[in-house]
Amino acid sequence: MSDVTGPPGSYKTIGVRLNNGLHSQVTMMAKLDGLSLQDALVRGAALYVEKKQAEPDFKDRVAAELKKIEQEAADRRGAIESLFGSDTQANEARVSDGDTAPEADATDDAEATPTKTTTRSPRAKS
Repeated sequence: MSDVTGPPGSYKTIGVRLNNGLHSQVTMMAKLDGLSLQDALVRGAALYVEKKQAEPDFKDRVAAELKKIEQEAADRRGAIESLFGSDTQANEARVSDGDTAPEADATDDAEATPTKTTTRSPRAKS
């Protein structure tokens, strides 16, 4: 069984709905093994993970999911960066948050345009 323990505080609490028959069986098996129901369920989850990891197509499925997650993250990053209005402003925002901006070449500086801010006066009542 794989080691699924983590440092203190790194646990998730979940609610598991078991039908009465399965609950009775797991409770009895845990008791016979000197385990709590919680420990038996954690061991069952660990065995499930091990079984899935041993499947022949597991690594391919995980790689495909990772690629999908990376694409979604790139799409979200692009959408958020577009809110700044330009790459220059997005880089400036990242630098102000402590990140480093990618190096710009001389052509990027020449093409950058200042952002114009306009102020609207309140409408006059008629």
